[in-house]
Amino acid sequence: MAVYTSLSPEDASRITNAHGLGPCLEVVPVSAGSVNSNFFLVSAGGRHFLRIYEEQGKDGVEYEWDLLDFLGAAGVPVPKRVPGTTPGQICVAGKPTALFEVVPGGDICHRLFDVTRARQVGLTLARIHRIGAGFQTHRASRFKRDTLPERLDTAAAHGRPELIPVIAALRALCAEVDRAYPADLPRGVIHGDMFRDNVFWEGQRVSAVIDWESASDGELIYDLAVVFLAWCYADDFRWDVARALFAGYQEERALTDAERGALRTVCLAGATRFAITRILDFHLRGDGVGDRVMKDYRRFVARADTLAALDNAQLVERLLGPTR
Repeated sequence: MAVYTSLSPEDASRITNAHGLGPCLEVVPVSAGSVNSNFFLVSAGGRHFLRIYEEQGKDGVEYEWDLLDFLGAAGVPVPKRVPGTTPGQICVAGKPTALFEVVPGGDICHRLFDVTRARQVGLTLARIHRIGAGFQTHRASRFKRDTLPERLDTAAAHGRPELIPVIAALRALCAEVDRAYPADLPRGVIHGDMFRDNVFWEGQRVSAVIDWESASDGELIYDLAVVFLAWCYADDFRWDVARALFAGYQEERALTDAERGALRTVCLAGATRFAITRILDFHLRGDGVGDRVMKDYRRFVARADTLAALDNAQLVERLLGPTR
C-alpha cells in the first residue's frame, strides 16, 4: 500500500456516491506498501478503504474480487468489498478502483510474533490453500521466475554502482534456482505476499488476511516459504517460530515428499524474488505522493545468504524436525 496517484475530492466523492455512501467528507492517504495507491475515505456511510490499482487491469481486478468472494463465503477472514460497482467501472486517472470495508484489528510487529501466533498463521495459510483448491478461475503470477532476469536487467540499466555485485549475485541465485526447481510440486491458489502488514489480528486470532493483489496460481510450498521468509526473520532466522509456523500449517495440510525435497530451492526462489522487486519498488523508485514506508532489499539478500549456506537436509531439520 502506498500513494502514487493523487485523489481529488471530486474523484473521491464520485467513488463514494457510486457505492451509495454519499459524498466523501475526508480523504486520508495510506503510506505503507509498494504497488498500489490506497486511501481511507470517510463519508456519511462510514469509513472505508480505497485501492487504486496501479498495475492491474480489469481482468486482474475481476480475478481478485471473485477470489475474495469465494474465500469469504467459505469463512476465510478476507476484506469485504462495498457493493455497487463492477470491476473497472470506476477509474481514477484511467486506473481501476475498489472500495472495501475496513477490516477489524491491526498488524503486529515482529517482537509480538511468537510460537502461538506462528501456529495460527500456518493454520490460516493451509486453510486458504485447502479451500482455494475449489476455486475454478486460474491466473498466472505476475512474478514468474522467468521474469526475474528481465527485472534485473531493468535494475542494471540504472547504472547504480552499489547494485553491480548484488545484481551479479542475484543472477547466479536465479540460475541455481531454475536448475533445481521441480516441476511436480502441488499447485493451487496462493496469496503470494502474506507479509506481516497483510495479516490483521485481534488478540491471538487472525482477523483478516488482506491485499490479494499478488494472488495467483502457484506452488503451495512457495507460498509457505514466502510466509517463512517474511515472518521468521529478525537479525537472523527465528527457527523456533519457524517450526511452529510449519507445524501449524501441517495440522491442516501435510507437506508432500516432493515439497520437503524442494524446500531449500523454493525458499531461495522467494528470497531472490523479493530482493529483486524491492530493488525496483523501493531502492530505485522515487515517484509517489507524500511519505511511504521503505523496505530494504538487503534484508532479503541476507536471508538468501543464510539459506545458501545450508543444504536441503539441514533446512528441513531446522523447519520440520529430524527426519525419521
